[in-house]
Formats: sequence, structure tokens, C-alpha cells
Amino acid sequence: MADENDSDLPRWANDSIEPTRERVGAWVDSTSRNIDNFFGTNESMNVENKSYLRLGQELDFMEGDGVDAETTLRYRIDLPTSEERLRLIIESDPEESQGTLEEQGSGRLANDQRDRRTSVLGLTWFEKRDKRKHWNNDVSAGVRLRLPLDPFVRFTSERLWHLGESPWQLESNNRLSWFNNDGYSARTRWDVGRPLSDAQHLRFITTVQWREEEDTLEFSEVAELNHRLNNRSALRYSAIAIGESASHPRMTNYYLQTRYRRDVHKGVLFADIIPELHFPRESSYDPRWAMTLRLEMYFQRRVQRNYF
Repeated sequence: MADENDSDLPRWANDSIEPTRERVGAWVDSTSRNIDNFFGTNESMNVENKSYLRLGQELDFMEGDGVDAETTLRYRIDLPTSEERLRLIIESDPEESQGTLEEQGSGRLANDQRDRRTSVLGLTWFEKRDKRKHWNNDVSAGVRLRLPLDPFVRFTSERLWHLGESPWQLESNNRLSWFNNDGYSARTRWDVGRPLSDAQHLRFITTVQWREEEDTLEFSEVAELNHRLNNRSALRYSAIAIGESASHPRMTNYYLQTRYRRDVHKGVLFADIIPELHFPRESSYDPRWAMTLRLEMYFQRRVQRNYF
């Protein structure tokens, strides 16, 4: 019987979900470890493996555009022992495929696979350095798995600073990449934040992005308050501004967003309710409502309480 403190589901639903989750989760874990063992070492059967398969179903509503329904599938195969500094990567949705900042900025879309042809296979060379003391860099190269095959190269760099004796932290994440079909892209993100209490965290995020395909400099500013309500529920309040162009900068959208996320069942089934109020430039900044309802189920051997 499902523990009432761990699940909102009735017993019959728990009895239906758990065998499937355990079977698919074990398959995901064993498959990734076997691949890791082939490319890496025998330690692959013992080290922590963060591979997962995530199945989602969502309904999106935007005032004036109607309702869209979509089923999403996302995966990540983690191969931690493939080499000390050289690792095989297999993932379903590289950041470069996630569209403009207008699309990325909305939490309604941030976790979704926008193009089912964007899976990548490649190798990454990384530095095992503490980003609190040094810049942590990695270089990746491989192909996007669609016909014709689309080669890519990517460089990323990260750094984390504690701002004096204060509780504030500043994190920098930067990426430069090239895809044969899409050309070059560059993105820099600066995230400053601090805990307000054991249950609340405040963040301010600045992002600047340029993509050759769009040939437009984009920028966004986000103020975000994360609030953990209890051990199974969390709220995020966000105010977001999106703009573009360096020579003649202009704001293209402002919006307010609330995201409620609930661990419906034992850290494997999550529900999101995400209302938004948009003020897009294309509509002369007249308000437009949006709403997303989403269910996500994670298949992995080790359950992780992933709230946001």
C-alpha cells in the first residue's frame, strides 16, 4: 500500500505504477551501465549513475492561440567511468535546440524537448576542477542524430563566487557552440542569489544569447523566488523581461509567472500548474493569459526528489 505521506495516489494506482517504474528504471540503469562498461571500466557497475528517462504529458493554453496538447520524451545516458577526462555523451535535448530566449525564458517550456530530432551523440573533455576556485571548462564534439548527420563542437565554462562574507553567491555559465546546419551560437548566463530562509531562495538571472540562425542578440532578466512549501510541494514566483538587439534594444515581452510543482507519487511522478500573464510587444503590451498543466514521470533506479 502506498504511504500516504509519500503519494497522493490510491492503492490501485500505486499497484499499477510501481512495477512499471521499477522495471523501466532498472532497464535504463542497466543499459547505461553496460554502455559505460564497454567504453569505460568495470567500476561502472558500482559508481553512481544519473541516467534517466522522462515521459511527460502537457496541455498549453495561450489566450488567442487556443490549447495545445503534447507528449514529450526526454532521456540522458550518463557514462561516468568512460574515461577520467573524456566521456561519451548521449542526450535528447541539447541547449542549442531550445529556441530563443523568449521560448526558454518561460518555465512552461524550459524542460521540454522542442525538436524531436535534436538528440546528440559525442565525446566531451572536461576539467575536474572546483568551480568555486577555478573556471571549470569542457569541450564537446559529436553529431546531432538526424539525417543528414549534423556535426557539432561546443565549449562551456563555469565559475562560482561567494560574495565576501555575505550569503550571496554569483554563478557564471557560458557556452560557445557550432552546429554544421545551424551555424554558431553563444550564450552567457549570470545568476546571483541567496537563501532567505531554510524554505526560500531568491535569484536574479541575466542571460544574453546570440544565434547565427536568428542573427539577433537576445537578452533576458529574471527575478525569481523559490519557496518550498513542504517536503513534497514547491512554488516559484517569477517576473521576466525579454528583449533583443544591441544597436536598437527593445523589449519584446514582459510576464509574470507562478509555478506550483507537486511530488504526486514517491519522487517519480510530478505535476505542474503554471499560470502566466504576458505583456507582449506584438500585442501593444495588452495582457494575455497563459496556462500550462503538466504531468512528468521519471524512470531511473535511484529516486531523486527533483522539484525544479
